[in-house]
This record gives sequence, C-alpha cells and structure tokens, in this order.
Amino acid sequence: MRHRIGIGYDLHRLVEGRKLFIGGIEIPYEKGLLAHSDGDVLLHAVCDALLGAMALPDIGELFPDTDPKYKDISSVELLREVLKLIKKHGCVIGNVDTVVIAEEPKLGDYKKKIQQNIARELGVITEDVCIKAKTNEGMGEIGNKGAIASYVVVMVKKEG
Repeated sequence: MRHRIGIGYDLHRLVEGRKLFIGGIEIPYEKGLLAHSDGDVLLHAVCDALLGAMALPDIGELFPDTDPKYKDISSVELLREVLKLIKKHGCVIGNVDTVVIAEEPKLGDYKKKIQQNIARELGVITEDVCIKAKTNEGMGEIGNKGAIASYVVVMVKKEG
C-alpha cells in the first residue's frame, strides 16, 4: 500500500435567497452560499483534497461552472462522482480532517451530523472523519459574516 495526501480549500460568499449546505447537511440560516452548484464549501474542499491526493484535475475543471448541467447540483452528487474516480484508481480513503471557518452560523450543534453524513458518503467509519468549526475572529470577509471557507486534508491508500 502507498499512502497519498491531498489538501482542499474552498470559499464562497454568503447571500440571501439561497439555502445553506455544509457537509451535505442543510443548515438553517438566513443566507446561503453563492455558487453555480449548491455551494457546499466543505464538500467542495473534500472533493479537491481527494482529487489532489490522486493528482487529478480539481472540481472546477471536472465540473465547470460554465456547464448548465451543474447548475444548482448537490455537492453530494459531485462527491459521488469524485469517489468513482478514486475507486477507479484503486484507492481507499484512510481519513479526512476538516476545518470550516464561519463567523455565523455557529456549527457546533451540526458537527456530529456533518461527520456522520460525510463518513457515510465516503464509506468510512465516523472516527475517520474529523469536523472542526472555527471563526475568523471578526476579521476579513469571513469575520464580517460575508463568506464561509473550508480546508480539508485527506489520506488515501493506493495499492501498488
């Protein structure tokens, strides 16, 4: 077995008139994330981390925002497509470590549900997925409640 590491990052502006999805879970909030898809910053970062571990193109290249078929698509669907690529390359996921940075909404009450959902989608046990929620201490666009970002690191195991 060879181990491969990938890192992912995503950031989207918060806007009115959209639902907020983080980790495939709808979070009750007055705003949602502006994006061509549903804007799930956490799942986008998970996808990019997995793709990076395999040295594959990022989600912007695989699922371009210029393609109408991805308009408002669930990021869970994007993750499922990425997982097909990972499996095609003979890999399994070892663990996923995440950070969501948001001033609002507070995510503490949703972390366990997000963890369980991501673990289920990835086909790993919940202990292999870590969800951390941080603020930006009032600084910048995130700190001014105008955006949410996420960082993700993954380890995958590849046979051969």
